[in-house]
Amino acid sequence: MADPSHHPGRTEGHGAHVLWAGLTAKVLCAAAEGDVPVLFPVASTEQHGPHLATGVDSVLCSHVCHTAALSLYDQGIETLVLPTLWAGMAEHHMAFGGTLTVSLATYQAVIGEVCGSVLRHGFKRILIVNGHGGNIAPLAAMAPDLARILGVAVPVTTYFDLVEEPFAGVLEDQTSVLHAGEAETSMMMVAAPHLVDETAFGEAHGGDAFLAARASGVGGYKSFKDFTPSGVIGNARRASTKKGEQLVALAAAALADLVASGTPWR
Repeated sequence: MADPSHHPGRTEGHGAHVLWAGLTAKVLCAAAEGDVPVLFPVASTEQHGPHLATGVDSVLCSHVCHTAALSLYDQGIETLVLPTLWAGMAEHHMAFGGTLTVSLATYQAVIGEVCGSVLRHGFKRILIVNGHGGNIAPLAAMAPDLARILGVAVPVTTYFDLVEEPFAGVLEDQTSVLHAGEAETSMMMVAAPHLVDETAFGEAHGGDAFLAARASGVGGYKSFKDFTPSGVIGNARRASTKKGEQLVALAAAALADLVASGTPWR
C-alpha cells in the first residue's frame, strides 16, 4: 500500500497526480511493477440538448474517475486514470448535429489496442469505466473478443449504474441518469459550470415517448429525434448545484469502493 506523502507524482497543494497523461514513463513503469489498477474512462461527444455542451459524457466520466482516484489515493491506494476515450457509439444522436460517432469495429479496435498497450507495459488490472448509455451494449458484446485477443478479461462498469438506488433518493423527476436531464445537468453544474447554459433551461425537457418505448420492452434502432425534439430526456429545469454535488460524490464513492474491493479482477 502506497504512502501518499512519498509518492513521486504528488505536487504540494494540488493533490495526487493520478492522471496517466500527467506522469512520466518512468513513474508509470514503477506503477506497473506495483500492480497499480488503471481506470479507462470511455464516453462520447454528442448533442445534449439546447443547454449543455457536446462533451458532457466525457467531462462527467473523467470527473468521476479522477475524483474516485484521488479519494483512493488519500486512502493509500494508488490508482491511475487513462485519458478519456471521447468518441463512442452515438449514431442515435447524429440527427441533431454536433455529434461524433464511430463504427462498432473501430470502437472495438481502439479499446482493444489501448488496453493492449497498458497490458504490454506490465499493468495487470484495467477497469473500463463507461459514461455513455449508448456504449453499454457494444462494450458487453465485445467483451469475449477482447478477452480472447488480449489474453485477459477486462471488466467494464458504467458509473451511473453503480448508483441507481442512491441517485433516486436525490432526484425529483427521474430515478437514474437520463440524457441531458436533471442528473447530468446537475453534475455538469459542478464539474464544468461554464459548459451549462442556464438561460436555455426552459427548452431543456422532453422525452416521454422514449421512456414509454423503453418500458414497452421492445428494442430496435431509432433516432433520438423520433423521441424528443429538444434532444433531452427528462427535465433539466429541476437541476441544481446542490444535487450535482451529491450525485458526483455518490458516483465517485461507489467507483472508489469498487476499486478498493478488488471485485472487478477476481
